[in-house]
Amino acid sequence: MRHNFQQTRFLTSAPTLATAPADSGAEVAFAGRSNAGKSSAINTLTRQKALARTSKTPGRTQLINFFTIGAPHYRLVDLPGYGFAKVPEAVKREWQTHLAHYLRERRSLKGTVLVMDVRHPLTEFDQMMLGWADEADMPLHILLTKADKLGRGAGAGVLSKVRHQLKEWEDLVSVQLFSAHKQQGVEELGERLSNWLSPESDS
Repeated sequence: MRHNFQQTRFLTSAPTLATAPADSGAEVAFAGRSNAGKSSAINTLTRQKALARTSKTPGRTQLINFFTIGAPHYRLVDLPGYGFAKVPEAVKREWQTHLAHYLRERRSLKGTVLVMDVRHPLTEFDQMMLGWADEADMPLHILLTKADKLGRGAGAGVLSKVRHQLKEWEDLVSVQLFSAHKQQGVEELGERLSNWLSPESDS
């Protein structure tokens, strides 16, 4: 079943999992370091310029934002950007705890898109996410964003290198190049998400 991501609409914002929508249906989460291009990826996928708020200030997304894809039981989830947000260390640690809990406990979560700037892949945060995905046996699809910032050969080189570094996780992790600016990789991403969200993937 191919989902029409242009039908995506804002549902609600939740400061914690306790205030998230009911844990039923199927959802896919977007995670990534601040300024990796997460909001731009969501906006490009849904072909809506301002569905997910983009900002030049890293760490603006402080809430878990839920969006419905045509029907309430299919959702996209925009997780807070992590990294050089100017927030106290205690807040960062608390958010890490929430994030780990969400990835491990959320039954409706079918997969996570991990957004990385193609020029700075596999940061400390990305490694942490890979570890949590591994623990939770959670499929992870890596978007190497801002691919237009590199030449085609250089982009292909980074893609190959990241795939090689994650070879031990190849049953759980997939990787692709993506550019919101050039609309590159949108079809591939849409297909991956549709596969995760299809009822057959529950069996």
